[in-house]
Amino acid sequence: MKKEAVIAIKELLATPKKIAIVPHRSPDGDAMGSTLALYHFLLKENHTPVVISPNDFPNFLAWLPGAENVLIYENDKEHCSAKLQEAELVFLLDFNALHRTGEMEQVLNKLNAPMVMIDHHQKPDGFATYTYSDTAFGSTCEMLYNFISFLDKTALIDKTIASCIYTGIVTDSGSFRFPSTTGTTHRVVADLIDKGINNSEIHNLLFDNNSYNRLQLLGRALQSMKVLPEYKTSYIVLSQKDLDEFHYEKGDTEGIVNYGLTIKGIHFAAIFIEHREENIIKISFRSQGTFDVNQFARDHFNGGGHINAAGGKSYDNMKDTLKKFENLISKISI
Repeated sequence: MKKEAVIAIKELLATPKKIAIVPHRSPDGDAMGSTLALYHFLLKENHTPVVISPNDFPNFLAWLPGAENVLIYENDKEHCSAKLQEAELVFLLDFNALHRTGEMEQVLNKLNAPMVMIDHHQKPDGFATYTYSDTAFGSTCEMLYNFISFLDKTALIDKTIASCIYTGIVTDSGSFRFPSTTGTTHRVVADLIDKGINNSEIHNLLFDNNSYNRLQLLGRALQSMKVLPEYKTSYIVLSQKDLDEFHYEKGDTEGIVNYGLTIKGIHFAAIFIEHREENIIKISFRSQGTFDVNQFARDHFNGGGHINAAGGKSYDNMKDTLKKFENLISKISI
């Protein structure tokens, strides 16, 4: 982050302020971990922070300290809009374009308060007053740790803040197996462990706390997997009927797409999930090696993300969406 920006933010934080903290729509572990870590940090600095999420977060993140205080814009637009409008400073974490907040975009666009963006996605929009953007990082939480160090406040990172930061790092790094995991990442985590986090317990809460229905849905997903070895590709399909049959809850499909990449010879995996109420097909892409799923999602499926992990959506029906996908991968080199 530029020195001038750090100095300006230090000045903004020198006196107590009402501060809004916003993650992207459908927040994941990195989005919730970073926003709640910043929330607790600002509390210790005598500010009045509030986390306002565009919509609800998955149940497997409900244990995060402070999660019970998160306001959900979708559930109370009037109250959340008022909180945003009274904010003297706004932090936007883990997204690089305001449209990633859904309907909240129209409120955020009208705010006069200075905005600070901290994010690791490619091609950020220039909407923020101060921007800390770096695609070399595997998670916004690791960047937030750095941000706190830029403010010379690492001594304030306690077990609560550290647990939130660790959550974002471990989820967005694929439990430290993705290429963006560096020696510095591990050194940050070592410090978080020294701060008192129970990394084993956090891992269990995030990954080993399944419901019976989620495991049944996983079974259905794996049964639906189609493998296209000639294109080094696999994909999974879940219909609205599948979701309803196994009483789908937000977060139940998290990580399922990664199973496709565990097949020998497969370098590109996708999952297509029908959401009839929203009238869209939600898509997640994962890759190994140099195939850029971020660009693929941007070019063809109204999405984006990282080189090896991205999301998108389709407004066509499932049959036409899959036909388009197979046609596309038959013409590219993976």
